[in-house]
Amino acid sequence: MPRALGGAVVRNRIKRRVREAVRCELDRLNPQWSIVINPRKRALDAPLPDLRREVERLFARCHGS
Repeated sequence: MPRALGGAVVRNRIKRRVREAVRCELDRLNPQWSIVINPRKRALDAPLPDLRREVERLFARCHGS
């Protein structure tokens, strides 16, 4: 995760939030996919349901391909 997101504490908090959003939606992803998520600083303040919705949209796009 790039340092531009903030210090280690901020980067780790973003990482934990994104990881939780992915964990909640992971069963929707086909196992053949490998995905790299490049979070933005907005992920720090975004409500978890919004993060989950974005991850769900991403996984739906993968499913459709």
